[in-house]
Amino acid sequence: MNQKNLFLNIKYDLPASVVVFLVALPLCLGVALASGAPLLAGVISGIIGGVVVGILSQSHTSVSGPAAGLAAVVLSSITLLGSFEIFLLAVVIAGLMQVALGISKAGFIANYIPSNVIKGLLAAIGLILILKQIPHAFGIDKNVENDFKFFQNDGENTLSELLTIVNYFSWGSVIITILSLLILIYWEKIPIKAIKIIPVSLFVVVMGVVCNAFFKSYFPAYTIESTHLVNIPKFEGINSIITFPNFAGLGNIQVWIVAFTIAIVASLETLLNLEAVENIDPHKRQASPNRELLAQGIGNIISGLIGGIPITSVIVRSSVNINAGAVSKASAILHGVFLLVSLILLSSILNLIPLASLASILILTGYKLTKISLFRDIYKKGLNQFIPFVVTIVAIVFTDLLIGVLIGLAVSIFYLLKSNFKNPFVLQKETLHIDEIVRMELPNQVSFLNKASIKDTLWSIPNNTKMIIDATNADFIDNDILEIINDFKQTISVEKEIKLNILGLKEQYQLDDHIQFVNVLDKETQQKMQPDEIVEILKKGNSRFVAGSSNEKYLKHQVNATSFGQNPLAIILSCIDSRTTTEHIFDLGLGDIFSVRIAGNILNEDILGSMEFATKIVDVKLVVVLGHTKCGAIIGACNDVKLNHLTTLLNKVKPAIDSENVTFENRNGSNEHFVNNVTLLNVHLTMARIREESSIIAELERKGVIKIVGGLYHVETGEVNFFE
Repeated sequence: MNQKNLFLNIKYDLPASVVVFLVALPLCLGVALASGAPLLAGVISGIIGGVVVGILSQSHTSVSGPAAGLAAVVLSSITLLGSFEIFLLAVVIAGLMQVALGISKAGFIANYIPSNVIKGLLAAIGLILILKQIPHAFGIDKNVENDFKFFQNDGENTLSELLTIVNYFSWGSVIITILSLLILIYWEKIPIKAIKIIPVSLFVVVMGVVCNAFFKSYFPAYTIESTHLVNIPKFEGINSIITFPNFAGLGNIQVWIVAFTIAIVASLETLLNLEAVENIDPHKRQASPNRELLAQGIGNIISGLIGGIPITSVIVRSSVNINAGAVSKASAILHGVFLLVSLILLSSILNLIPLASLASILILTGYKLTKISLFRDIYKKGLNQFIPFVVTIVAIVFTDLLIGVLIGLAVSIFYLLKSNFKNPFVLQKETLHIDEIVRMELPNQVSFLNKASIKDTLWSIPNNTKMIIDATNADFIDNDILEIINDFKQTISVEKEIKLNILGLKEQYQLDDHIQFVNVLDKETQQKMQPDEIVEILKKGNSRFVAGSSNEKYLKHQVNATSFGQNPLAIILSCIDSRTTTEHIFDLGLGDIFSVRIAGNILNEDILGSMEFATKIVDVKLVVVLGHTKCGAIIGACNDVKLNHLTTLLNKVKPAIDSENVTFENRNGSNEHFVNNVTLLNVHLTMARIREESSIIAELERKGVIKIVGGLYHVETGEVNFFE
């Protein structure tokens, strides 16, 4: 990083680090107290989380330290092991386990946490921040250690404690809270630019100290008591801080169980918080979860070696860090440095800061995490997103972060299973010629989660059905699904006389493609079909073409099936224009039509002979003359182009031009309306010539054996309009 960027970052990171430090300090003390550990153990882990983990982590905005989510684990572990020194050994071992997880790249787990659960986590933290800081804002809560527990050690809970506000509160705290919130909300609208050089959060903290000093001098009744100020223990030398682990506990199985528990819980919380922090990072920067596990592991090793409690990435400090304007991890590192300096030098000064000032910052941070618009946006995405989101929030508020997230994940998995049961594949009916075919198209990934729905669907296919199972787009098919397909092929389809095609299976599946029928016309089917039925087939095929949902043709198999003979539906006379390939326009397969293409879809003796062969010899039931818009041959004829043999061809369009009697001006190729009129007349005149010049075709039409129809293909839309 060059010096210019470093300076620009420090301009934002330094004030942000001060704010995070001020928020982190009481939390470090509170978490340590709630964990049953020495108060300074919380500050030590905060220092290591800031400096060591901050340096090693790749995250730009995540802040690590002692986490409230681990407080219950730490408290029970210290009680179980009997001494804090043996517990520190478990922290060291837990750190080694986290390093192993990072090296083995176990961080991929973070990629499988649903976004609605992550957003629920953030919203829950925001709600907890608001609920838990309201007592501080009113100056009534003395129990910092319970800041993130619903049921508190003093017999109160989050909601009952709020009700006590009506009985007693500190006017000094209320005034500072109101002033702080107003400043935080309207800071950007303050017209005095010189003041804005100071970060708003730092300004709020300084203002709180000044206000309390003012109350003490002039309005003693409003003075905030020391129990509602930041409280840092006095530094009495390095020996009073550092505690070493007792390595004699290495042979104790309980130490290893505790270490494993801490490693798993701390790693999960870290991965969850890392994902959540990336969610609220304005630049959406990503950090390697494996590198984060490695950094957290090294941090916990050092923390355990010198007397600190376990460390994780902490969403509260991280969200405060982002909202305070941090742009790089320098803020997290500096906040750790400030914790160290404060421990040694600044305890007396920092102890002047009212908790109401910090509460105001946290309340606004909480509001940004749990805005009403967030609930509205997720609700619009559907109940399968909204319900896990709300459940995650409620579960975290009433339990803790890890349990709440696990409950949210369970609900998300329920909806995932429900979704996979309902729609793991595409099932549709296709009408090809006169046969109805059921087609199951498997998705890209087919897992055991799809087992129930696929089996239920296959087993319910009616008797004597023609069915296609298409695995062409499936990159992975679980072995359970392959067994179901094989059972259906070997047993169910045989017993129900279902003609089954299985297509697109990969070689590694050890289950080959299976072809029992091919979608090509046989003689019997061709003979049964009536001209109007064929017109409907062409119309439906064109509708699929226009909609972009053309049927799979399996041309490789049609090649073999049509090698024994041809039984086409129709003969279509269309233009040579490259945009008018009739097989595509009507969504047809190999052997379905005779296709005659010539510029301007004109008629000559050779083409007429081909039509007589198709209708009299091959028993084609439909003759189609297909023109199209923006036809180059028609435009050339309208412009009276003269060019060797082309002149002879275009002269055959002259009768249509001469018959056009509604256009009196601009009768040339530049007039699109005129050209389209000539195109339609050319189709009608060609149909009339077929009847006049071929007695064979005319007789077949008179008897109702065949039908002659015209059509206009719109190159702009792909749609064909038929007329007789």
